[in-house]
Amino acid sequence: MLREKLRSFQERRKELDILISDPDILKDRKRYREILQEHAYVGEVTQSWDRLEGLREQLSGAQGLVEAEEDPQVRELAREEVRSLEAEIAGAETALKFLLVPRDPRDGKNVIIEIRAGTGGEEAALFVADLFRMYSRYAEARRWKLEILNSNDTELGGFKEIVFGLSGSDVYADMKYESGVHRVQRVPATEAGGRTHTSAVTVAVLPEAEESDLEIRPEDLRIDVYRSSGAGGQHVNKTESAVRITHLPSGLVVACQDERSQHKNKARAMSVLRSRLLELEEEKKNARQSAERRSMVGSGDRSERVRTYNFPQNRLTDHRINLTLYRLDSIMGGDIGEIIERLKITDREERFRADSA
Repeated sequence: MLREKLRSFQERRKELDILISDPDILKDRKRYREILQEHAYVGEVTQSWDRLEGLREQLSGAQGLVEAEEDPQVRELAREEVRSLEAEIAGAETALKFLLVPRDPRDGKNVIIEIRAGTGGEEAALFVADLFRMYSRYAEARRWKLEILNSNDTELGGFKEIVFGLSGSDVYADMKYESGVHRVQRVPATEAGGRTHTSAVTVAVLPEAEESDLEIRPEDLRIDVYRSSGAGGQHVNKTESAVRITHLPSGLVVACQDERSQHKNKARAMSVLRSRLLELEEEKKNARQSAERRSMVGSGDRSERVRTYNFPQNRLTDHRINLTLYRLDSIMGGDIGEIIERLKITDREERFRADSA
């Protein structure tokens, strides 16, 4: 069965090779991007399979040498090679099985991230700013583009909320694990007694929706314009550039005021609204799936406590995978690659077990 599945991947790769050079496909940017992403994935699977087959051929040769060789020293060297190849084959088989777990079709999408202060008042708002810096530095290391869509800052330099977009290669594949409640334990800058406080913020990661992903009827929208608040000098008092869009059927409200252009703010607000509506559709679809088929690692549940940041102990704990690291200082500097990779591995393992059940 596995060989049949892999043969279908080889056939699909040939089809994709042809499609990539089709002039008609090149005209459709979205379709072309989807084909490139599928081609990369199918190519990874077939290369992994070719490597595994090559290792098996080497193993067969080494086993033949063990049986045929009369020299004891050469035979022992062949046995060592057999043991080494068997371990390598076991790892390659596991890697291939994980690759065959269906890829989330949204993994290649850009994202919109919303970080909001929860319990903890000003301290929570300051931690929103800290998380934003952490993600900004990670995005910079990944060469992703970051764009602030909306923000509501506080006097001490925090944010009640900040909404921003990240665009680049496989952004959602990495960032989807960040959704949920992030708890911080530290002595706040506003605390005179030196006591450790616990605060929380919520993070929502939305795959960016394109206009073709869903239809929004103009009659379902109420659009209000108003004067921006916050930093910006005299300009914010003179121009009604801020935009608030209400989607009447769902009751969703999106505001954007960071640009001085009303047109740009409206475009950004529509982008956020589309992504939120797409998320609602995805939640409905997930609710119809059985609980066993959903991975808690990648569930994206905003009410789930996913992580604790303990500053006095320089400790981070990800509660979903029982991972504890004592290098919070570097993590807050954007070094979150190890955490994301561990979450990816656990997610693939869970989905592989579910698909094999």
